[in-house]
Amino acid sequence: MEMLIRGCRVFLDGVFVPMDVRVADGRIAQLLPPTEPVDGIPVFEYHNCLLLPGLTDVHVHLRDPGFSFKETMRTGTQAAARGGYTTVCPMPNLNPVPDSAEHLNAELQRIRDDAVIRVLPYAAITVGEKGETLADLEGMAKDAFAFSDDGKGVQSDEMMKSAMLRAKALGKVIVAHCEDETLLHGGYIHDGAYARAHGHRGICSASEWKQVERDVHLAEETGCAYHVCHVSTKESVQIIREAKARGVNVTCETAPHYLLLTEDDLQEDGRFKMNPPIREKADRDALRQGLLDGTVDMIATDHAPHTAEEKSRGLEKSLMGVVGLECSLPVLYTGLVKPGIVPMETLIDRMTASPAKRFGLESGVAVGKPADLCVFDPNEAWTIDPKEFASMGRATPFEGWKVSGRVKMTICDGEIVFNEE
Repeated sequence: MEMLIRGCRVFLDGVFVPMDVRVADGRIAQLLPPTEPVDGIPVFEYHNCLLLPGLTDVHVHLRDPGFSFKETMRTGTQAAARGGYTTVCPMPNLNPVPDSAEHLNAELQRIRDDAVIRVLPYAAITVGEKGETLADLEGMAKDAFAFSDDGKGVQSDEMMKSAMLRAKALGKVIVAHCEDETLLHGGYIHDGAYARAHGHRGICSASEWKQVERDVHLAEETGCAYHVCHVSTKESVQIIREAKARGVNVTCETAPHYLLLTEDDLQEDGRFKMNPPIREKADRDALRQGLLDGTVDMIATDHAPHTAEEKSRGLEKSLMGVVGLECSLPVLYTGLVKPGIVPMETLIDRMTASPAKRFGLESGVAVGKPADLCVFDPNEAWTIDPKEFASMGRATPFEGWKVSGRVKMTICDGEIVFNEE
């Protein structure tokens, strides 16, 4: 499809520039001065809006195949498109678990049949994500975005070291959910003041950072490219900062809820239950500083839909996981950019260029690049109402938030995949 997007300030080489963008044959064909006329093609006018590269989320759960009663490939990718995402990377806690070429092909077929944006699937590190036997990494390498057992930490040091050596040989990144299960003790929210005041069992910060510490040393020993999922603690941030200073090939992500919420925001409601849990103000502040200084490389939603019933059982008994694809950019813009905590340029980098750079993807607005674009109106005010979501998941801690900023249109490979109009 050929089109002209007119009237926006375009995120170009890290700054916002008034520019018109012509799209043709799936790519960015021209960058034009705002006054230059173009005839004969559809024109989309968006005044006072920002034109961003399509967002990339390296950590989502699309639940398909195996759990389509929670989310389908179609609904999950429609939700992503509504949020401005053009590339998402689903984790392998599926049925069947993509731990062999055959099982990964089942997911790839769903992607081919139903995805409305680019979907790059993870393959499992271990068979069934059970941590006992290495999966067929060689057999899946050509189709796997990276290797992860997300949802479970690899408990065995030797198993993780073997996986790292195998992934390094294959030129793939190991992406780790870091959780030492011996330190959980049945916890389900952060082990802090709220848990003590309300009689809940807590998850200590060490259950995360001790495994980050172990994995960083293994990555240093093996030379493997290593990425840490959903960092939530100040100790993890510091371990990763120090590892980067030593030259370890490590990156990490955090999620909007860890950047914006603390245990003081908890309510007796399953929409505040995720793994790792929302932690203390010092942890939130360390994550924000890590975002600013580059220790935290990217923001991923960890979009994890469950049914309404599964999330209706309160903090103790609801399943872990919240959704976020459709509201992540507005809540981050409202909570971080508008108050002057994080520059808009930094936020967009962490949601586009930085994940693309780490995982070898294309991103950015330049002639010849894929036309993966997102039109964002930073001035539109609205209230987050999960009943309006395209996702089948409705549990978000941001329900009822009054936010500024809304995605107006998303283009993936030159095709309009979401248009609010």
